[in-house]
Amino acid sequence: MALLLYRLGLLAYRRRSLIVLAWLLILVGAGVGAVTLGGKTADSFAIPGQESTTALEIIDRKYGAQAGGTTARLVLKAEEGHTLTEPATADAIKKIVADLRALPGVVNASDPLAPDAPTVNADRTTGYSTVTYGVGPGEVPDDQRTALYDTVKNIRGLTAEVGGEATNVPPPVGGPAEAAGVVIALAILALTYGSLVTAGMNLLTAAVGVGVGTLGIMIATGFMDLQSTTPVLAAMLGLAVGIDYALFIINRFRQELRHGADVGPAVANAVGTAGSAVVTAGVTVVIALAGLAVVGIPFLTQMGVAAAATIVVSVFVAITLVPAVLGFIGRRALPRRQRLPGGDPDDHERGFFRGWIGGVTRTRVVALLLSIVALGVIAIPAADMRTTLVQKPQAETTQARAQDMLAEAFGEGFNGPLLVLLEGDDAAGEAARVSEKIRGFADVAVVTPPVPDQAATAAMVTVIPKSGPASEDTEKLVTDLRDLLHGLDGVTGYVTGATAVSVDVAVSLDDALPVYLVLVVGLALILLVLVFRSLLVPLVGVLGFLLTIGASLGATVAVFQWGWLSAVVNLDATGPLISLTPILVIGILFGLAMDYQIFLVSRMHEAHHLGARPHESIAVGFRRAAPVVMAAALIMFSVFAGFVPAGEGPIKSIAFALAIGIVVDAFAVRMVLVPAALALLGESAWWLPRALRWLPTLDVEGTALDTRDPAVGSRN
Repeated sequence: MALLLYRLGLLAYRRRSLIVLAWLLILVGAGVGAVTLGGKTADSFAIPGQESTTALEIIDRKYGAQAGGTTARLVLKAEEGHTLTEPATADAIKKIVADLRALPGVVNASDPLAPDAPTVNADRTTGYSTVTYGVGPGEVPDDQRTALYDTVKNIRGLTAEVGGEATNVPPPVGGPAEAAGVVIALAILALTYGSLVTAGMNLLTAAVGVGVGTLGIMIATGFMDLQSTTPVLAAMLGLAVGIDYALFIINRFRQELRHGADVGPAVANAVGTAGSAVVTAGVTVVIALAGLAVVGIPFLTQMGVAAAATIVVSVFVAITLVPAVLGFIGRRALPRRQRLPGGDPDDHERGFFRGWIGGVTRTRVVALLLSIVALGVIAIPAADMRTTLVQKPQAETTQARAQDMLAEAFGEGFNGPLLVLLEGDDAAGEAARVSEKIRGFADVAVVTPPVPDQAATAAMVTVIPKSGPASEDTEKLVTDLRDLLHGLDGVTGYVTGATAVSVDVAVSLDDALPVYLVLVVGLALILLVLVFRSLLVPLVGVLGFLLTIGASLGATVAVFQWGWLSAVVNLDATGPLISLTPILVIGILFGLAMDYQIFLVSRMHEAHHLGARPHESIAVGFRRAAPVVMAAALIMFSVFAGFVPAGEGPIKSIAFALAIGIVVDAFAVRMVLVPAALALLGESAWWLPRALRWLPTLDVEGTALDTRDPAVGSRN
């Protein structure tokens, strides 16, 4: 692989104009495709085959015309000391309802004061109108949504807020906080390189990769249903790894220049050596993300595959576009003082990092124990982790205020109703009998009369819990209702609704988590054995990864669930983590942790392979790789952290967990725990049992370049 990548790097250098033009055409083509072929993303996280999903399909089939389309909910509250039923206010509400019914796309708007079905609270101070659109979820056009908002803004004499499914919009890709993360990344790159030109080139090539990947996902939305968080997740991950992969290759290119190589051979050697590690690390991330398919959850598979595709693009950018642009920059990639002959090529390896690794190896026992104990303590909150799919709207929005008004007037459970569906010949009669039993449950506030379908083969009952949709009491109520409906004679019972879907998805993800963790840990062991031809080095790396996961999820639970330091991350309210957080964090951090393991330990392995003694190889490899690993970690932290303050939905907690995981893995695990453990193991760290010596070798250090055909070129 090293020789193949060497030749690819040389080709990219020689045909650099053509390579740059090709990538620009690909980027423009992807942009045109996204505009002309892209569709809308979805907000549903239902899993086919689950009870709640099956019930929703039955409701859609049997109640299609009755159920209507996507709905918004306009909440109205009277002024202090007044009620909605006062004549003047009642007349105003009738006009509001008439205005709602006249809005484009609206097929109906209910009257809060309708005599047959009023929707006001007991005090008659708060009520709501259900505004129904004739399209499915996520299909309400922006102009129709804007018209609804304008109508609400023009209401006078009443407090009016609007929420509901029809008001949901996909989270934006990019924003001020994310831009700040990119600016910080640029500053780190400039300090690392000592050259603003090189830093800007690194960022621009990464932007090309993430742009092509994200635009490709937008094209895919025109042909399949993808979750609204998929483009944001792919952009966040693609930008981070794109910057880092380019950083690793540029850093090796600069090392080659400092050792006297000409620009062409330096580019080729950088791609053949660091490029080999980039490809190996990229494949690891791709496998970890694509491996999400093993849990059997379609929307999770789509998210994983889409993010993996973005990583593939980033890898190709790193091994083709980056060397092409380096051909244009040449020796300007070095700071001005290092372009002059006679300098010390290794002066960058002295100082801080020499002291760091010296301190770790001298106090290896203390360093090892301290890192394990510290990470173990941070991981403790993870034992209390709870997950849900219920998402509260972002604070200070009309959707959040509408929910708060409804909760105050009708109870917390009003925002998370449960639907009980009975299907069978005597569905209506059984629904009436079951409803009486449900009213006796401690956590039930309201049970509506059964609503039969037109064929009288199904009946639907709405159950309003007393507790909120994300509470443990409501989750228990879902289980209790299902126990009640189990084994009914001649009638099949289902419990569904957004809260029931959340419970089902959370259970499925929790069941899949151990399987997926075993998969990625097993993959890590196999990969690292192939890379390092050692058994103990992979074991140390994998145990470090488990500590990273524990600390990352523990810190996330402490902030998002317990509320510690919540103001720092601009958290509106505490509660369970989004169900996607643990499994996505494990998949992404696995790939990134293996990146650092490969880039750092491969330089130690390279020094050991060239004859250095164990402690010397650790020191030499650390001094050469740690600066770039530290810069890469700080960049990834900045990119992920940029999605936290203004993030919403699952992205906020996922980005926070990734940011913490990156810092923990790079600085505590790879730069303290791993070298301390290797120093303790000594020569035995590189031991491989005879029974495993038949395994193939992954040459990520480019040792094959030392023995290649001289016609290819010489390595400096």
